[in-house]
Amino acid sequence: MLSLKDRFDLLEADLLAEPPRFIMTRELPFAILRYDPKHPDEEEWKVRQEIGLLATRVAHQLGRRVECVSLAELLWQSIEQSEGLEALITMEKEHGFEAAEKQLNRYLSDRDFRPLRDLVLERAQSLPADTAVLFLIHATAFAPAAYRISSLLEQLSGLLRVPTVLFYPGTWNGTLNYMGLRTDDQVLGSYRVKIYGRDS
Repeated sequence: MLSLKDRFDLLEADLLAEPPRFIMTRELPFAILRYDPKHPDEEEWKVRQEIGLLATRVAHQLGRRVECVSLAELLWQSIEQSEGLEALITMEKEHGFEAAEKQLNRYLSDRDFRPLRDLVLERAQSLPADTAVLFLIHATAFAPAAYRISSLLEQLSGLLRVPTVLFYPGTWNGTLNYMGLRTDDQVLGSYRVKIYGRDS
């Protein structure tokens, strides 16, 4: 398995190509950089620092903007623009954590609320024209099961034109495992993009 530094170095080299080398299809101009927040060399704060440094270097070398979008901020935006935090707190008090988590998943997935897909697209469409790449960060916010990350890429297919890198907290054992939480009997996510941090 490549070290975290090696993964960042490979991603950086690919980002500096024009267009970025990780793009396999126009419909999905995505890449995933996987890191394991439970690993002492890859803990969340270290990775956030490395992302910031990478964004600065790439922007400087390309002479174009690198935009970091916090998925955690979009989660809170979805809650506030759906039914509000108080409604979610009330549901948890009355029906328990799992019911509240399912309701949060509805906010993030259902077009009747403020789904994450729409929030990402709105943010991407508001980016300055000189934006070279979009970094999606803080994906740990969805643990343990508020939202299935692979569904975001599926829903954005064909809609997002800005090259995008998702910084994915999880492990690799033949496939991505969000935060190392999936058991062997759970459905696998589907990722048809380049992944930095797999075993090959």
